[in-house]
Amino acid sequence: MPHAIAWIFESLLRLLLPARGRHRSPEPPPAARAADTPTVRLPRVPMLRGEDNRLVRPYLVAHERRQEEQKRRARRRALVLATYGVDIGPRRIHGVEVTA
Repeated sequence: MPHAIAWIFESLLRLLLPARGRHRSPEPPPAARAADTPTVRLPRVPMLRGEDNRLVRPYLVAHERRQEEQKRRARRRALVLATYGVDIGPRRIHGVEVTA
């Protein structure tokens, strides 16, 4: 059994690791000539500052929209209930409990 494990381990290592130096070709691979390759010039991009752009994280925008929608719904609900004579105004004004 130990021989079988060593044989499997050895064959896996041969597949994964590169060959030893004596198995490689003696000539180095031809290098590409640098003079023939065109140089690539990247366009200059101006430095961006945080104050100049208006990037906002989407979850913050979604949260603000959700809050505004809740306020609109609350105003509409108050108007609908007011038509039935129900006043759902503020319960506390300047920290004092208001009784109806």
